[in-house]
Amino acid sequence: MSRKEFDASRMRRIKRAAARYGLTVLTSEKMKVLGHPGGHAIRHDESFKIVFGDSPKPFSATLDEVEAYVDALEAGEE
Repeated sequence: MSRKEFDASRMRRIKRAAARYGLTVLTSEKMKVLGHPGGHAIRHDESFKIVFGDSPKPFSATLDEVEAYVDALEAGEE
């Protein structure tokens, strides 16, 4: 397993890519305390509006879903 496959490495790469589009990846720390992995959301920096990961409940997106969203932005699909 290479380092680029670790979750921390993936998160750093996703955050850098999202920042190019004026977005911030947020992680719910409260869920981690309960023993569950923290969920994620993507926020637009200028308006502070959540653009992904808030439906059906806040911080409901997984790391894979956030990665797919950002990859779609980079491919020009969003």
